[in-house]
Amino acid sequence: MIAVIDYGMGNLRSVQKALEAAGYPAAIVNTPEALKQARGIVLPGVGAFGDTMDNLRALGLDMAIKDEIANNKPFLGVCLGLQVLFESSEEMGAHPGLGILPGRVRRFTGELKVPHMGWNQVDLGPGQDNPLFQGIPDHSYFYFVHSYYVESDDNAVISGSTDYGGTFTSMIARGNLFGVQFHPEKSSELGQRVYANFGKLVAGC
Repeated sequence: MIAVIDYGMGNLRSVQKALEAAGYPAAIVNTPEALKQARGIVLPGVGAFGDTMDNLRALGLDMAIKDEIANNKPFLGVCLGLQVLFESSEEMGAHPGLGILPGRVRRFTGELKVPHMGWNQVDLGPGQDNPLFQGIPDHSYFYFVHSYYVESDDNAVISGSTDYGGTFTSMIARGNLFGVQFHPEKSSELGQRVYANFGKLVAGC
């Protein structure tokens, strides 16, 4: 079973349906014990960074997520679920994240239209072999909706980038830890393939 984390926000059911459509049982859960029992974990993201962290802490899920990632359990963070993996965010003030990866979350600035919304390309990093992108061509288009982006302090974890008034990190990978800034569940066939590839990875562990 793949756990889809319910922290009081997020498009949970659409992520669950995408995993099930790919043939992998998924359940919406909100307890540390359920994360321990799951074979893989997805943290979807819709909402504000600070509220999300408050809710994760209140449910005891912040430490549970850290424990399961430390145990090398396959984990996928989507949009805000990617951002909270980092140390901090400047969204509506300064807020600490999970601190699993070094870096911070910044707001788009300049003349850019915010939020960044719509289809955009994901360019794979040189030499990257991200299992989430198995069978997906480089420079493929995915659907984005976000006003903030990740600024990573570790280039080694960056496995995909996107241009929006400059290059920003749109995908990370480290071992069995993955994160995407785009929404696979809103990204048609290729997005469905991302979830299918994650399910295949979970099944193989």
